[in-house]
Amino acid sequence: MPDNSTVLPRPWTRTEYGSESPIQAPSEAAFVKQFGNVLPEAQFMPTMYGKAAYYSLSPSSSAPANIKKPISRVVFVHGVQTPAIGMQPLASALKSRFPYAHCVLVDLWGHGLSATPIIAHDADRFHQLIDGLMLTLRWDDAHFIGYSFGGSTVASYAALEPGSVASMVLVAPAGLLRSSELSEVERGYMRGGEGLEDRSREWVFEFLEGGQLVVPSDWKERVERGEIVAEAVRDWQMKNHKGHAASVVGIVRDGGVFDKHAEFATASKAGVKNFCVLGELDDLCSVQRLKEVGMENVAVVPQVGHGVVRERVLEVAGHIEEFWKKIEKA
Repeated sequence: MPDNSTVLPRPWTRTEYGSESPIQAPSEAAFVKQFGNVLPEAQFMPTMYGKAAYYSLSPSSSAPANIKKPISRVVFVHGVQTPAIGMQPLASALKSRFPYAHCVLVDLWGHGLSATPIIAHDADRFHQLIDGLMLTLRWDDAHFIGYSFGGSTVASYAALEPGSVASMVLVAPAGLLRSSELSEVERGYMRGGEGLEDRSREWVFEFLEGGQLVVPSDWKERVERGEIVAEAVRDWQMKNHKGHAASVVGIVRDGGVFDKHAEFATASKAGVKNFCVLGELDDLCSVQRLKEVGMENVAVVPQVGHGVVRERVLEVAGHIEEFWKKIEKA
């Protein structure tokens, strides 16, 4: 793993923003050279914390006149490690079915072409990023699709701002693991502190990858065919985005990967239309965990795990299409 000694502040520390400049992301040219023009040209949103990138897929037609509530504005929020490009296959599949939708994908802090601000990466910072995106787009509300950590972020955002969330789809959402389920040693890594940070960083990436990151040997050929090879993207960020590792550790510790049960329950009670898609073999989320927080509308894709959003794109898109069409007819 490349050396990266940056450790972000924790939420309980008094760190005044601006004392350190954000860590800038790699250039778009470098990213495109490696992975091609899969996404539209990036647009950059200035914020008080640094510059964030987003990608806009504009409508290609008008909604049919017989649709009462067309799905017209959609925001995709990716998970930890793989940036917006990882959501592109799903966005493309849905765009072909809803050509009148304006779809926007955002790179979260420390991912893709977005900077790493030297601030605690708690849920509030990501809610503010979504608020900034909505303000930039001049959207009062949108339909949200969140994957993994993005699912946790969307759920907690809906709990705070239900009027801004026309509906939410949570694909393999994080947030319902309990930190109490971790071992004492792992909880120590979550707390961090002097003398622990190097091992904590290693543990976070091993936890997320299920071991060491392995990039497929044929990734270049697959990219040339237009595929998204998430492992290659993650490896590239580790080597080229100097703030990526710090952001990942900050998100796992403080962003909402664990212990967001209250926020999910609040969102489910707020009247926001919601739908969840899980892989049958997912070890981070389950139908039971979702039902415990009031999320009853769940589809399960068989024989796939947490990577369902990319490994079974057409099935996930089909489930979302059914959910959205019910909204349009309401």
